[in-house]
Amino acid sequence: MSNSSIDSSVIPSSIQPRDRFCKALLDQMTLTEKVGQMIQADMRWKEDIQQLLREGRIGSLLSVRDYKKINEYQRIAVEESRLHIPVLVGNDVIHGYRTTFPIPLALASTWNPKLIEEVAHASMKEALATGTTWNYTPMVDISRDPRWGRIAESGGEDPKLNSTMAKAWVRGIQEVKDETGRSIAAC
Repeated sequence: MSNSSIDSSVIPSSIQPRDRFCKALLDQMTLTEKVGQMIQADMRWKEDIQQLLREGRIGSLLSVRDYKKINEYQRIAVEESRLHIPVLVGNDVIHGYRTTFPIPLALASTWNPKLIEEVAHASMKEALATGTTWNYTPMVDISRDPRWGRIAESGGEDPKLNSTMAKAWVRGIQEVKDETGRSIAAC
């Protein structure tokens, strides 16, 4: 099928219910394109990422922060692939994007969810401005052993505090939208 063979009945999701839009899109996808949406490309790959995007064989890009590269990869995914599906761009924005904030463990020790929401909001504004659409925060592991290498990313050892802080992180992340309505997913 050529790039121009997209089914004209698939209209933007803003005009029709999301489930109908998704079903119509999935019905058009080849098995390769469906599997491709589950492929997460690492920037260290030796493969031709641009060609894989054109073929609909990549669904997300991991750990790319160069906005010029992100824009180029998005342009290829949206303009040169058969179904024009944007690629997710995932980054680990743990304690700021350009601006550096205290680590999540330190922020949780304030017991101030509003502060965490504000930090997440500021971090996501910077990340979204460069093309990040998916953030790997908050990390909600209950961390009781200070020797664990990733304890700094958690809210600590208290389940109640950790869940309260995680809710604040998610609110701060997902309330940020750019002028087109695009936002960042928390995970």
